[in-house]
Amino acid sequence: MTNHIPAFTHEGEVQRSTGEYKVKPIKKKIRDLLGYPYPTRVPKGVFVEQWIGISTDEFHRAKDADVKYMQNRHPLLDLGWSRADCIRYLTSLGLAETPKSSCLGCPFHGNAQWRHIRDTSPSEWADVVEFDAAIRQGNARANASGNRLLGEAFLHRSRVPLSEAPIDHVTAAERAALQIAADDADELENGVVDGCSPWACRGDADALTQDDFGLAT
Repeated sequence: MTNHIPAFTHEGEVQRSTGEYKVKPIKKKIRDLLGYPYPTRVPKGVFVEQWIGISTDEFHRAKDADVKYMQNRHPLLDLGWSRADCIRYLTSLGLAETPKSSCLGCPFHGNAQWRHIRDTSPSEWADVVEFDAAIRQGNARANASGNRLLGEAFLHRSRVPLSEAPIDHVTAAERAALQIAADDADELENGVVDGCSPWACRGDADALTQDDFGLAT
């Protein structure tokens, strides 16, 4: 698995993947919990069962783990539940406003999600602004190995530093750059519809796949 993250450059959109920032930390933590940190070999038959909330709307994104010490379960698929079924259930528990899951620094956030982080959690906003700046020239290890990023990377689709991005409204320039109609601006405001899980990133959405600019290797 490659270690790209979804990001935007002036040349296009970086190919998406979650190896370095999502899957690898999960594997490390699970090994620690099992008591077999890398490079210790995990004995045969020792594993954790990881439950992943992929619904029937995106069943094609359900995957088996690629290591024997993890076994993936998809309880929503076992129940035959769609996203609408989940919302109805949460509403019955008084949890109708439960937000979509996502990484804090996900480039597929809409402006509303960026505003929520900025306005409700100053410490998380500072973290994500710092992370946005840190990825500007790509991954240092990849650069050192000759796999440099083509252009500069940004978390916001406007391709300006997150601290300066126009997150309080969708600008005419953004609409023109994306060649979308005004009534299609919902994605810019609310983000990509596809949900996230430890083994499935919003960046896997076919509609968002563009060229691979090699943020990392």
